[in-house]
Amino acid sequence: MAGGIRNSDSDDLVENHEINVTPFIDVILVLLIIFMVAAPLATVDVKVDLPAATAKPEQRPDKPVFVTLKADLSLSLGDETVAADRLGATLDGLTGGDRQTRIFLRADKTVDYGKFMDVMNVLRDAGYLKIGLVGLESAPAAAKPDADKASAP
Repeated sequence: MAGGIRNSDSDDLVENHEINVTPFIDVILVLLIIFMVAAPLATVDVKVDLPAATAKPEQRPDKPVFVTLKADLSLSLGDETVAADRLGATLDGLTGGDRQTRIFLRADKTVDYGKFMDVMNVLRDAGYLKIGLVGLESAPAAAKPDADKASAP
């Protein structure tokens, strides 16, 4: 009987030189489970395939207010060219001071994103918070004809 207590004349117990690895294995298994659960949560790379916007356009207001940022970074309000520092005052005159009027902001696609944000900040500082971004409408990708089929005779 290995490792058992023996009755002998001496009260000395015999030392057991075998290592008990059961607690070590238990700790390793717990750590393994913790890392298996935590590893997927630590990933930063998120791959997303965003869908195209195919929402139906809203009804156009009777008199929409368009602010246009041209490729040369000049601003137009309707058909008139306006300086950036006069944009808020000109909008107040056009809307009658109604800051709840939706402003439609459009920009040339070559305009830097930072310059576009500067115009949005000017509008926000003037109190116009309802800003609609204008872009070209496109059909869903599935409904577009194939380029090869369109060029075939």
